[in-house]
Amino acid sequence: MEVQVERLAGEEAGIVLLGLDRPSAKNALGRQLLTEFRAALGALRDDPAVRVLVVHSRVPGVFCSGADLKERAGMSPEEAVVFVEGLRAAFSELGDLPMPTIAAIDGAAFGGGLELALAADLRVAGAGAKMGLVETSLAILPGAGGTQRLPRLIGASRAKELIFTARRIGAEEASRLGLVNRVVAAGRALESALALAREILPNGPVALRAAKRAVDQGIQLDLASGLALEQACYAQVIPTKDRLEGLAAFRDKRKPEYRGE
Repeated sequence: MEVQVERLAGEEAGIVLLGLDRPSAKNALGRQLLTEFRAALGALRDDPAVRVLVVHSRVPGVFCSGADLKERAGMSPEEAVVFVEGLRAAFSELGDLPMPTIAAIDGAAFGGGLELALAADLRVAGAGAKMGLVETSLAILPGAGGTQRLPRLIGASRAKELIFTARRIGAEEASRLGLVNRVVAAGRALESALALAREILPNGPVALRAAKRAVDQGIQLDLASGLALEQACYAQVIPTKDRLEGLAAFRDKRKPEYRGE
């Protein structure tokens, strides 16, 4: 198996780890890994027990080196197009998950590996991480969402500079650009991502999913339309048992117990 899914238990129940595990190729995105990755996302998508998903690497020193270029070299142009369409669909499936997602980046995240991380809601990087959309150095362009997600995250001009130059940047520069949310000591990205997941975990799962939808869809709308979307999302939480539990817990000065209902 090149993708491992681990469900945490006890006080961390609701946090799920999705680990890339292809050490022989530095987690390069080949057909098998992509198939397993999409299957895992499909199984997790509609599972109400999944409250936060953390994508990470089980291979020391690398997050994901990008597309498997050795495998790609043996593809016909038609096969290459289909494969890239599969990558784009996989990362869209990650981005469209209803629950919050976090990418823990330690080591290299290049090309498709960075595009994968960009599809997560939040990114935590170890100090030794290196990342970049390097496709133009191979006479191609980021084709799995990079030309769309990176500008939305850091602005068009900065994204163009990184894409046009194929520059590889470190974690601190990525943080300054707004590409990652947190930078921690090398080798501690997963630990920090889990700490962030634990901060998210106690909050109302229905509210978290509604808030994610409001931000993700609203950012593409004009303000008036975005506010209407926010109102529609807010309406979804009004009839929930969790909302009443939150009010009762506040009144009783106790920790709420949300059930996603």
